[in-house]
Amino acid sequence: MDPLGARSQFVEVQNLHTWDHDEVDNLSYQINSLLSPFPFREDINRKIILFKGDVALLNCTAIVNTSNETLTDKNPISDSIHRHAGPELRDELLKLKGCRTGEAKMTEGFNLAARFIIHTVGPKYKAKYRTAAESSLYSCYRNVMQLAKEHTMVSVGFCVISTTKRGYPLEDATHIAFRTVRRFLENHGESIEAVVFAVSDAEEVVYKKLLPLYYPRSKDEERASLPLLPADIGNSEGEPVVPERQIRITEKPGNDSEDESLELGLGLVGNHAFARMEGDVDKQRKQILQGHLSEAAQQKQHQRNYNRWLCRARAEDLSDIAALKALYQTGVDMCGRTVMVVVGRNIPVTLIDMEKALLYFIHVMDHITVKEYVMVYFHTLTGEHNHLDTDFLKKLYDIVDIKFKKNLRAFYFVHPTFRSKVSAWFFTTFSVSGIKEKVHHIENLQQLFACILPEQIDIPPFVLEYDARVSPIQSSLHSCSLS
Repeated sequence: MDPLGARSQFVEVQNLHTWDHDEVDNLSYQINSLLSPFPFREDINRKIILFKGDVALLNCTAIVNTSNETLTDKNPISDSIHRHAGPELRDELLKLKGCRTGEAKMTEGFNLAARFIIHTVGPKYKAKYRTAAESSLYSCYRNVMQLAKEHTMVSVGFCVISTTKRGYPLEDATHIAFRTVRRFLENHGESIEAVVFAVSDAEEVVYKKLLPLYYPRSKDEERASLPLLPADIGNSEGEPVVPERQIRITEKPGNDSEDESLELGLGLVGNHAFARMEGDVDKQRKQILQGHLSEAAQQKQHQRNYNRWLCRARAEDLSDIAALKALYQTGVDMCGRTVMVVVGRNIPVTLIDMEKALLYFIHVMDHITVKEYVMVYFHTLTGEHNHLDTDFLKKLYDIVDIKFKKNLRAFYFVHPTFRSKVSAWFFTTFSVSGIKEKVHHIENLQQLFACILPEQIDIPPFVLEYDARVSPIQSSLHSCSLS
């Protein structure tokens, strides 16, 4: 892994102890059988490394630099990274023209052992604006992991984002860091093999204290850590949940009951004077059906409807749907567009709440669809219990934002059957518009690899096995037909 000329001071990640090999403290807690939102996962713990030392010395695929909006911050972490990377890094940063709080941008590693440096800007902390700071810090960690995923990085070395100069309380920041990385590894981290947290002596104490809460090394540690978790553990992606944003509007303010759900609150929109300023919702729907509502008004109403679904998706616990591994992001196609994968066999339609599945799709895809993307659907070895009915697909198509349809560049339907081809044709011809020309039926993986390189897509093992078994037969049949 070392680049030519790497100095001996650099640290090989594979030589560091992973979190699952660290000694578990003696536990004396007697906790009931409540389930932890962060259960013991040996496969995830094997990816976590706590390293006391300089992040600039790590031989990871990428290390993280915490900086300011102009990427010129003078802090011990940045200074060390610049010193080891060489003067070329400063020149490269000038080309980036800064970085907004919560965003992440990437450069080469130059003279570092790490191939890349991911630069991010943590928030300035003020207790008065704590909510905004939490959301920004979450975005820092999430966007770093997202870049690592998009560029199929094997390992990432994190420093403590948001330096003491920015005033973020270390313990609060560590909670956000751990849960965001944990959720990303659960939901999207198939290709990431190691996440290293590089800390100082003072930071190590806090990190060792909080790591067991989010990465318990045994069932006993999981149970012991449960009462120590904070009240806000974020949603299914680790994103802070802000109750104030879950707006409930009723006809008589002040009569809200505490157990009233967000869904009920959203259902009441349109029944009171304030909502009527936007127009009568039922009247608008009737006008749409009669073709009397303007296109702009239709788009406005559609956007409001989508935002309601997105609000619900961000507020609801969707970890059970995420665990199915039916929808995930992988690399990029030949044109550099993000690739999203749907595994049909992993969708037990008859056993899950399909409305939660719809919410999960919206939640995962919302930030993906802001730019061009492609989808790969593996129809491989699906049964009747895996097939989404036309009504559900039509509902999904009607709800999603215009950007979903606009930025979708291709839909690759892998291992289709004759029946599925017919169903897809009828659906794209008579039920929805603007999709038909984007659907491509892919008979085998070799055809798919002409559009997406093998190393840029995570393919389930059963799909690989099926393709290896069926492809030679298809080739033989093709040869016979030619002769």
